Amino acid sequence: MTAAAPGPRTGTQRGREPAPPPLSFGHPTGRVRGTRLRPGAVPAPAPCRAEPLRALRMPGPRALLGLGLLVAAGGVRAGGRCLNRGWGRGWERAPWCGSHRAMHGPSAGPGPRGLRFLGQDEAQAIDQELFTEYKFSVDQLMELAGLSCATAIAKVYPPSSFTTSRPAVLVVCGPGNNGGDGLVCARHLKMFGYEPTVYYPKRPSKPLFEGLTTQCQKMDIPFLPEFPAEPALIDELYGLVVDAIFGFSFKGAVREPFGSILSTLGHITVPIASIDIPSGWDVEKGKADGLQPDMLISLTAPKKAARHFEGRFHFLGGRFVPPALQEKYALNLPPYPGTECVLQLT
Repeated sequence: MTAAAPGPRTGTQRGREPAPPPLSFGHPTGRVRGTRLRPGAVPAPAPCRAEPLRALRMPGPRALLGLGLLVAAGGVRAGGRCLNRGWGRGWERAPWCGSHRAMHGPSAGPGPRGLRFLGQDEAQAIDQELFTEYKFSVDQLMELAGLSCATAIAKVYPPSSFTTSRPAVLVVCGPGNNGGDGLVCARHLKMFGYEPTVYYPKRPSKPLFEGLTTQCQKMDIPFLPEFPAEPALIDELYGLVVDAIFGFSFKGAVREPFGSILSTLGHITVPIASIDIPSGWDVEKGKADGLQPDMLISLTAPKKAARHFEGRFHFLGGRFVPPALQEKYALNLPPYPGTECVLQLT
């Protein structure tokens, strides 16, 4: 589908498209992130060893001026450092430390019984039907998706878990509807008490995206003119990165500037939350040497690439699939709790 009218998705469509070393949580590659946030205060029988707060190392004037980071919101902002290393499954954070193996790793189980993981063509067919048969609009689903993403992020990385008074989040948006989801997510994060900053290098000349951009700007969400080229600078300025670059319609090679962006993100130590698909991954086969997010928020239904996700938190969002459509495609979606718009799978 395109953002302008219903139809099959293309590459620019709603593609549902030195800092401290990373800490290991039993991750096979030792690259699990999530090191800059502490979980909420939960009584623990055996509390995890806390790390002392590190004095903030501010980037030099060269880096700030060269990157144009002194933008509308003004000033340098820093993310916090994680003080507790254990997270549990389910909705409550478990008070333990130790390794965590994601349910959807290559050798792990398939998740909730019968849950279907969609291929690229299946995901596009469901979207097409949502628009043509059920008469959803692009901006309607984009709003629901972005809200789901912000809600899931708030459950795992609440503002109070940042060790500074400014819970700074960098939202990196791509040129298609996955990027639109990121803009909506940034707006809701702002409403939830975060301090988001957006990097949006390729902006479509369409009213939908121009409107989403204006909404963010009117809410004093700054847009970076350049992307920080040094991973350590991102680690200093932000406590979380939201990957909203490419979604499930992505195919082929990654073009610039996104190739360089993904390369930089591959070396940061703060956690990454990917919307629908980790950017740069094959939608069905994943990418072992690609971006490895700490969190994945699948929209509508998980895609096959999610079976290769080895991060700690996998959520399902986008509670808008009609029951008849779920049945037609045998999605076997697990029930959402109460009035929640997200569901934690792992």
